[in-house]
Amino acid sequence: MNITVFNDLDKLYKKAADTFVDLSQKSIQKNNRFVVALSGGSSPKAIFNLLATQEYAEKIEWNKVYFFWVDERWVSLNDEKSNAKMTFEALFDKVPVNKEQIFPMYKDGIDPEDYAKEYEQKIKNILGNEGVFDFILLGMGDDGHTASLFPGEAVLDEKEKWVAAYYLKPQEMFRITLTEPLINKAENILVVAFGESKKHALNEVLNGEYNPKLYPLQLINKKEGFQFFTDEKAMS
Repeated sequence: MNITVFNDLDKLYKKAADTFVDLSQKSIQKNNRFVVALSGGSSPKAIFNLLATQEYAEKIEWNKVYFFWVDERWVSLNDEKSNAKMTFEALFDKVPVNKEQIFPMYKDGIDPEDYAKEYEQKIKNILGNEGVFDFILLGMGDDGHTASLFPGEAVLDEKEKWVAAYYLKPQEMFRITLTEPLINKAENILVVAFGESKKHALNEVLNGEYNPKLYPLQLINKKEGFQFFTDEKAMS
């Protein structure tokens, strides 16, 4: 596992954007495409804002990039809580990406559990039965969750489905998420988590006993291709 600790968040965001560009170029050179799964939140938004600038955008062959999401709140695409809405506003509306190669984790007129099955098929249509993403961007909540893999939820035990939807009682809403088996297939995973509020969970994830029911990020394999970007406040 490669952990990089930054003393400046702007440097962290820049390194994350550089990583996206570098991996996109390598993957497109090798496979003529770059298939990614994105997270929501303020940290990814800052990274997407950078990727939308001319400095970065001109280095990416957008027509060869396929975009999925790691997880989503089951809300419409124009809802302020939607990860997809944020990503369109911060990135997709500003770069020449092929809209047919963007796969939001929401669809009107369907139950979330049914769309989870449909979304899994969308992934298989692009990645085949192997299901190996070129790059997955993850975050970590203060409670140690990643994607919509929350502490104590049955989804943590999922071994067959690639995509799962379930009702998260504490938030009183449905969530849809990639599952641990699919996430761990990825060639490259970048986790971005920083700030003093992450300190306890981060220490448990990295140094504590293995207890993924309590700290779900522990489910993610710390293998080659896994990077963790954090800051001094979270690591102190």
